[in-house]
Parts: sequence; structure tokens; C-alpha cells
Amino acid sequence: MKLDLHLHSTFSDGADTLEVLFEMAKKKGLTHISIVDHDTTRHVQPAKLLAEEYDIRFIPGIEISAYDFKRNRKVHILGYDFRDETPHIDAICTQLLDRRHQHSLWQLEKIQQAGLNLQLESAMSYVTDGGILYKQHIMNALTDAPFNSVVYQTLYRNLFKGDGVAKGDITYVDAFKAVEAIRADGGYAVLAHPGQLDSFDIAEELVPVGLGGIEKIHPDHTLGQVNRIVNIANTYELFTTGGSDYHGRYGAVSVTDEYSLQNVKNIPFIK
Repeated sequence: MKLDLHLHSTFSDGADTLEVLFEMAKKKGLTHISIVDHDTTRHVQPAKLLAEEYDIRFIPGIEISAYDFKRNRKVHILGYDFRDETPHIDAICTQLLDRRHQHSLWQLEKIQQAGLNLQLESAMSYVTDGGILYKQHIMNALTDAPFNSVVYQTLYRNLFKGDGVAKGDITYVDAFKAVEAIRADGGYAVLAHPGQLDSFDIAEELVPVGLGGIEKIHPDHTLGQVNRIVNIANTYELFTTGGSDYHGRYGAVSVTDEYSLQNVKNIPFIK
């Protein structure tokens, strides 16, 4: 049994379509995958149809852009295996998506005002299935350089980080509300890549409202962070998950990875 429970597609900020993801998964011999596009479940039904075509077990998923307001840091929450109807998830994510799109349009305008040759039509041409403009689409319109290249990373930092003309972010959803929404729609809530966001401390506080798991395997996690995650999972009886956080050419991981079920623990929706 081989799995990757953290993939992104063109329904949010991934560069590859659902079909491309399933083709890649099939070639790599994956048996289970989950596509966890940001703040949307629109990818789930078409992915279910592709799962039948490619004979791969698909687990409905989402990654909610949440926040720890106590510690002032981002906390992404993964949701898995929720029902087909997701009114509670939709209620919080619809506002998130609108804020994301409007903020990205503002960023694009600031970049234009700074003198860069960037047309709205060009950036929006990369917005396909999801309908929401992301920084990745803006970058795609500005440069063909690979994500890991000096050219790409320098331009990205100069625009979106530090004193960049398009710096800033949207207001995220409270992490507790994200967990509660996932649980209300019949899903399993998982703390995403705590090593990447340094969101370890909130895990204990999220357990009483329904946190069921914690992401153990992630490209950004160090061995020390993995050990810390295992300790948290054992202490609070959480299952552990794993995935590549694959975004295609919009991310650092060049290909999907695969993880044996031995690398993770007690995932209730993996059969």
C-alpha cells in the first residue's frame, strides 16, 4: 500500500490538473491519494470519477488556511473523508476564497504600479479550474524560470516578502473553527505540516474540538520535528499522515513521492 495524502491541483495553487495528478500517481504505483486543494471542495467530485478510471483509492480532502490568533501564526488544517455535502466547510471557505482573490488582484495592481509588465489577462490565463487568482499565477505570468531557480526566488522575495510592493496576506480562519467545520461535515481534521509553520503548540488545544491527526511526513520536516510529531501523536492519541505537498512547477517538490503505510500510523480512513 503506497499513498500520498497531500497533493494540490489547478483547483487552487497547483500547476497540474487532476488528470495529470492521477496519471502520475498511477505510474508511481500509488494506491491511495488525497488532493487537498486550498479552501475548496470543488475538486472532489471530478477526482472521484478519475479515481474509478485509474483504479486508485481517492480520499476527499481540503487544506484550510487557518490561524492561531493566540500566538499570531498560521496553522493549516487538513480535512479528510468528509461527506459529499459540506455546508460547514463551505461557510468558512467561501469568504476565504473571496478574500484571496481580491487580495491577489490588489497585489497584481501594486506590481503594475511598480512598473513591471504584467497584464491581468495574462495572470488570469493560468487560473483554470479554481477560478481564484494566487501569487503562483502572477509569478507564472512574470517569469518562466523554475521555482527553485535564483531568478524565481529573488523575484518572489522582492515582490511578496519584506519590503516588497505586493507584500501582505489575507485574514485567515480561526483554527478552532476550521477543525469544528471539518468535523461537522463528517471529516477528520489533521494539523498540517507543523514543522513548516511551527504550529506544534496549538495541537493540544485543538484536540478537545475534534483534531484527530497530525501530518508526520512532509518534505520540510526535519528528523527532530518528526520525532516531536510522533510524541504529540502518542500523547494525544492522534493518527499520523504523510504527503509530498506537491504543487507541480509552483512548488519545490518536482515529483509526487510515495509513502508506505508503515511510515504513518492508524489512519482511520485508509482501508
